[in-house]
This record gives sequence, C-alpha cells and structure tokens, in this order.
Amino acid sequence: MADTISRRDFVAGSAAAGIMMAGAPRFARAAGKTRVALVGTGIRGTTFWGKFLQDEYADTIDYAALCDTNPGRLEFARGYIGVDCPVFTNFDEMLDKVAIDMLIVATVDSTHDEFIVKGLGKGLDVVTEKPMVTDEHKCEAILEAAARSSGRLIVGLNYRYGKIFARCKELLAGDEVGRLTSIDFNWYLNIHHGASYFRRWHGLRDMGGTLLVHKATHHFDLLNWWIDSDPVEVHAYGGLEHYGANNAFRGDRCTGCPHKDRCRFHWDISSNELLTKLYVENETHDGYIRDNCLWREEIDIFDKMAVQIRYANDVQVSYSLTTYSPYEGFRIAFNGMKGRMETWEGVPSMTAAQEDQASLHEKEMDQHGNTHSEIEFHEIIKHRNFGEYEREQMTYVRAGHWGGDRIMFDRIFRGVEANPKLAQQAGVRDGALSVLVGFAARKSIDEGRPVRIDELTDLEPRARRARG
Repeated sequence: MADTISRRDFVAGSAAAGIMMAGAPRFARAAGKTRVALVGTGIRGTTFWGKFLQDEYADTIDYAALCDTNPGRLEFARGYIGVDCPVFTNFDEMLDKVAIDMLIVATVDSTHDEFIVKGLGKGLDVVTEKPMVTDEHKCEAILEAAARSSGRLIVGLNYRYGKIFARCKELLAGDEVGRLTSIDFNWYLNIHHGASYFRRWHGLRDMGGTLLVHKATHHFDLLNWWIDSDPVEVHAYGGLEHYGANNAFRGDRCTGCPHKDRCRFHWDISSNELLTKLYVENETHDGYIRDNCLWREEIDIFDKMAVQIRYANDVQVSYSLTTYSPYEGFRIAFNGMKGRMETWEGVPSMTAAQEDQASLHEKEMDQHGNTHSEIEFHEIIKHRNFGEYEREQMTYVRAGHWGGDRIMFDRIFRGVEANPKLAQQAGVRDGALSVLVGFAARKSIDEGRPVRIDELTDLEPRARRARG
C-alpha cells in the first residue's frame, strides 16, 4: 500500500482483504516460540503482561527484552517477572538491537501511539493495553500506521471475553429480546477503586485522556460489540465535584501527610509490598509519586459522567460512570422489540451480600481465583412482552476480569478461539471506535453540544460492525 493511504481507504481495504480479520494470529506459531518485548513496566505491565504471561505461557513465548524509562523499576520488573533478558531505557535502541516478533505496549496511555506506530513501522505484531490512544490525532496516526504495516495490532479489550458479558452477547445474537433498540448501562466505581485513579497519573487529562477514555473504553467497546454497529453521535455531561480541589484540605501525598488522621481517603502505600518496591523505591529515578493526594488542585478529569450515544442502526444508549459510589458494580439492561434482558453485579441490596469494598477490585485482578466471594451466581433476567420473566443463573466469576483474561491470552498467544461466533478479539478498528466514543463525550462536555463521530475521524460508520 502507498504511504499516502487514507483511513477511509484503509477501512475499505481491510474489509475486502481481511487484513484485520480474527484468523489465527501470526504470532501463535506452531514452530518455535514468539519473541516478545514489553515496553512499560508499571503495575499493569509487570503483573498482567509480565508475570502472568511468563508463568502461564512460557511454552509459547520468550521474553526478548523489557523497556521502561525508569531503570530501577525496570530491574525490579525483570526479577519479579522471572526472566533473564536484556533491559532498555531507550525504546529505539531496543528495536535496533533485539530481534522480536511481537511488541506489548503497557506504558502511560498518552504515549501508546509512539510505541504502536514504531512497532508497526518495523512490521511487528503489536498488542496494546487499552485505551489504544488518548486523542483523535494520535488515533489517526495509528490507523495509518496499521494500514501500511505487515504487522497486526490487537487491543487488549478483555471485558468482551468476560463470561457474563459474553453470555449477554450470545443471548442478543440469539434474538432473546428481538431487534435491539436501546441499552441502559451504569457503572459504579467505589470509593476505594474509584479514588485510586485520582492518586495516579490517570487524574491528569493529558496523560490518561479522562476516565471516559481510560476506563470507559472497556464499556464503550462492550456496547459497540453487543450492538454490532458503529456509534454515530454522542451527547454527554460531566463534572469534577468530589475529588481534586473539592476539599477543605490537601497534602503533597499520603505518605507523611499531616491530615491523615482526619482524611477518610488516606492510603498507606507501605502496606503493599509490591507497590512499595515497584514505585516508592524507584521515585528517585523519575519523580513519579504513586500515592499522590487525591485532593490536589491539578486534577482535571471528570468524576461523574453521563453519556447518550446514537448508533448507525438506530440503537440508543444511556451510559453513566460514577467514581465515588459506596459499592463497586454495574447494571445493564437491553431493550428490544420482543422484551428486555437485564443483569447486574455488586449492588448489595440486589445480591443480599455485603462484600468488603476495600478489597473488591483485588478479586477482579486476581488471575488464579485465590480470592472468594459470598455471591454464588450471576443472574440474567429475561422478560418477554406478554409473557413471564425467566431467571438464568451462571456461576459467579469475578477473578481475572470475569474469567476473561485467560480466554483472551489463549486467543492471542495460543491461537485458541473459545467461541468463533462471538468475534471477541479486538483489532485496530475496534480499538479506534471504543476511544472515539470517549473523545466525543469529552468534547461534548467541554463544548456543551452533541458531537458526531465523523467530526473526529473519517472512518465510515457501519450499521453492522466489521470484525477487527
């Protein structure tokens, strides 16, 4: 393809040629192991893409290199992951010196585009953490790089592999509610998990793109996937009313804070050995503080968000994200011409269970099922017009992102597709559309108006979603 190919040409060409189709990945090779390099050795890179991958998939992958700008964190990560490979603080040097087949990108969100574009430019297969990117200009650069590259880009949107979410997809495809017309989707982050975003770099818009991008990209991707269509227009409202400057006092950080005895959000990072070794002991290298004050005035993201989305097939969505809820969970309802289907998680009054909210997120991140829940089942309630409702129960799974992480990793690193009909692997177009909803919502809040997706990209909206 010529270097001047447009994004519109890329979309049409990829559909015709199957560039991004979810066939067996090139890097799940039958002969020999895939040589993998990881850039970004923060908590997500070190644990999820690092140690878990090394522990469970060492028969199919070989770590060829690790890269991070913080040399102390880099050395700790190498030991924690359990690999003996070269480490680099300069990404370009790593690409020049090490032969690799696949690049994993797990850096700060606002830098994803740099590494994705360079990796694709080298013809590498690239797997990136979500969100794919943090603004529409960087998104354009990635789309163009993907169009030119012999490598493939896969976005780690693991929620669509979660068992409860996949079951919803199966039921929708099976005409459970008839033609889908609207979705109500509410996501609740509790005062422990929600607050953590405001302590970290995620609290700054120019690093994480706001939680409409960093967090909600999961939810917007689920919606795109469930609806099987492309978003067309977004109208959103949001504000910062709880965290940031909305407090009478603040300190520099939780460690040594003079207000710790009266701040209910005070957090002792020293109680977590991994975070202490990964971050606190390496602050001198780059000055990054992991336990920043969540009342600091520089925070400029939203902590409440409400989004209306219209799709090319006329499905409407009402979505909200709350970051200071007393409980962690969600409510989802699918409305159709024949009925309604709904499910939920974590709402204490609906489950008759009082879970420890402080440790709840740990259950989601646990890859081995070592944490347990009092809840036995996920329930999906199916209502038919002019009929009685039906209750479907699934064994409750919270660990490993609702059981989805291992299914996603099997798909990427072993080429094993659990349910080919669901098209769960997210490619570059999926990654782009999931963040474009967030960009449009952010712009809508800033400018006080509805924003069309085609203001941000020339990807043509499709009434029926294209795989990849």
